[in-house]
Amino acid sequence: MSEVTSYVQGTPCWVDLSASDRERAMDFYRELLGWDYAVGPAETGHYTQALVDGKPVAALYTPPPDQQQPVTWLTYLASDDVRATAEAVTAHGGRLLMDVMDVMDFGSMVVAVDPAGAVFGVWQAGTHIGARVVNQPGAMVWNELASRDAPAARRFYASVFGVEISPPMSEQFDYTTFRAGDREVGGIMTMDTSWPAQMSSHWQVYFAVPDTDAAVRVVDEHGGGTVVGPQDSPYGRMAVVRDPQGALFSLISAPAGGW
Repeated sequence: MSEVTSYVQGTPCWVDLSASDRERAMDFYRELLGWDYAVGPAETGHYTQALVDGKPVAALYTPPPDQQQPVTWLTYLASDDVRATAEAVTAHGGRLLMDVMDVMDFGSMVVAVDPAGAVFGVWQAGTHIGARVVNQPGAMVWNELASRDAPAARRFYASVFGVEISPPMSEQFDYTTFRAGDREVGGIMTMDTSWPAQMSSHWQVYFAVPDTDAAVRVVDEHGGGTVVGPQDSPYGRMAVVRDPQGALFSLISAPAGGW
């Protein structure tokens, strides 16, 4: 088990799903990722934490009827001071979608849009640090930004969170990683002409599975769909899928030597 006790600023620390039907989503991800759940009280809108080995790894919720939100997985980046981060977002060309909000004693958050249009969350930990388990089946293993303006996005996240950006992998593949502390914690890539024209910049989460091909079959059998079929990479066998309500995410199984 890869347990986490804290996150360095700029590290993807949490993801949650805005679902049109929370209970249907719970059933789907239980079948796919083996999640158990801790359902929050009514005053939290029944915000539901997904559990692996009894520890939170993600969450699902249905927005109130008066809030129009897309069905999507939202990535949260850790912040040491969410109010200072919110000010930095606007100072460097981003936009806030809400005021900074204190979530009881769990922590504080804000949701923002980067200069290229990708929505992301910011989380300052209180009693809830984010995902307590990562890099094992059922848990988050990677987060990456697909951007319509990757150079602008890299400047933005480096300025706002203080992360270090690597050089692009090659002239043909404009993919960079970013480092928080002593770890590479995520990626930023250019959306080239192979991407659907109507798709905007977005953050994507990768969940680990023991067998990517088997997991894709579960997705298809339970009402989801395959966007990019299983393929090998140096980091594992991966696929891009959608859940039955349309939320996009990726699956990956570890390479032979592990992560």
